[in-house]
This record gives sequence, C-alpha cells and structure tokens, in this order.
Amino acid sequence: MTSHRCVLIRHGETEWSRNGRHTGRTDLRLLPEGEAQVTSLVPTLAGFEFTTVLTSPLLRARQTSRLAGLDEGAEVDPDLAEWDYGTFEGLTTPEIRRDHPGWDLFDDGAPGGESADQVGIRVDRVIRRVRAAPGDVACVAHGHVLRVLGARWIGLAASSARSFALDPASVSVLGWERDQPVIAEWNRR
Repeated sequence: MTSHRCVLIRHGETEWSRNGRHTGRTDLRLLPEGEAQVTSLVPTLAGFEFTTVLTSPLLRARQTSRLAGLDEGAEVDPDLAEWDYGTFEGLTTPEIRRDHPGWDLFDDGAPGGESADQVGIRVDRVIRRVRAAPGDVACVAHGHVLRVLGARWIGLAASSARSFALDPASVSVLGWERDQPVIAEWNRR
C-alpha cells in the first residue's frame, strides 16, 4: 500500500506568466514578485519531510526550488520541463486564436511542439518515480505540466488537465484514500 504524497509546486511569477504568454522552453528568471511569492511558501512546505525533490531543468523552477529551501539534493528531471509549445512559444491564447480560431492546447497541442498525450507520457514516468520513492516527493515545475500530472495521478486523460487551474507559486498535494490515488489539496497559495 502506498501512503506517501506527491507535492506539486508551481514556480513563481515570471514576466511571461504575468502577461499570459505560453512559456515552454524559454528559460526565464522569476520576477522579484515571483521570488517573494515562493518564499511565502516556506512555512507551508516546512510541514513536509521530502525524501525526494524533483525539479524541472528550467531556471524558473530551479530558482523556485532554491528559494523554497528544497534545492539540497534536488534532482533535475527533464520529464518535468514545461509543455513544448513549438511555434506558439511566447504567444498568448488570443494571439494564437487570431490565426487558429477555436484553438485549445489540450485538444490541439502545439505545432512543432507537443500534444497532451505526449506530455502525459512524460508525466506518467514521473508518477512511476514518485510512487516508487520511499516517502513524500516534491515536484517543482510549471503550470501545464503539473496540471497534466494531477490529472494523470487520478487516472484521467492528459487532456482533462484543462479543468485544473494552477496559479504561480501554488502548492497542490496528491495522495491516497483507501488505496486510491486522490487530489488531497489543489492550488493552495
């Protein structure tokens, strides 16, 4: 029986997240406000004893891990990198929809980038690592990839992640109830 938890930590605010731009592989730093958001999470995270910390290779996630006091022993996991938005990188949804009316990331994916199912395959590997860990695991990453991780944790299709809003510098807890995977807490700030 598995009883440990997976704690999802979304990075703090960047200039592009503030402006609603799709920030996949562009390696942005946290804004000063984003750094402050992350440091405010320290008391919440102090309530966990993580045996494993996994972080996206992107700078904004690694900064978040450091500012949250989780960088000691943290492992970079490329499967936690944000969704590859391909040619839509840096664009807002309204900008994309001017040329692609009705576009939806979760249904249509990103040209030259990834589909929801491809992101789902990556997070399924993360979930296997988390479930094999000896205790609570922190995953420090990005909005869309963490939303997919939450959906896949409870057995939903990757595209179901559209229904899981996730703010910058938020904490979500995935766990277990009666041997079933559950979302114990979502989008806490």
